[in-house]
Amino acid sequence: MKFLVAYASTHGQVRKIARHTMDYLVEHGHSIELVPLIEAEGLDPSRFDGVILAASLHAGHYQRPLTEFAEAHADHLNLMPTLFLAVSLAAAGHDADDWRGLDTALKDLSDATNWHPGRVTHVAGAYKPSHYDIVTRLIMRRIIAKQDKGTDLATDREYTDWPALDAALDGWLP
Repeated sequence: MKFLVAYASTHGQVRKIARHTMDYLVEHGHSIELVPLIEAEGLDPSRFDGVILAASLHAGHYQRPLTEFAEAHADHLNLMPTLFLAVSLAAAGHDADDWRGLDTALKDLSDATNWHPGRVTHVAGAYKPSHYDIVTRLIMRRIIAKQDKGTDLATDREYTDWPALDAALDGWLP
């Protein structure tokens, strides 16, 4: 089967997740086109048997390239197998309020774009203070201090559970 894997990445973790997804699907005999959503203008999803979109959550919203693509292609996406890899640090934790926030962000995405993903998998992202500007570093320190008490706030840390992502891909494949 031929799949589109398209992503929006701010600090690189979603790109890493998208590349992992591509590699995993290729290893399982599928053909993949990997596209950053900022370069997806004019891309026709009807060329594919299924679409995987990946983006991260920032301040309660997914990145604009995702929302623009989903809104532009919602009619077609809603008729085909789709998987949304929703990346966030909240997905690394077990806080009920954080998970309600993830549900709200997903509902807001669907309401704004009219795209209703066939399946959603929440994927834990990464904390990368070495990649952040000063303002982002301060905001992210507050988030990670709440999320992962006792962690070294000066060190990059990846929270992505790669085996869980692989299992989600296996569960989604048509």
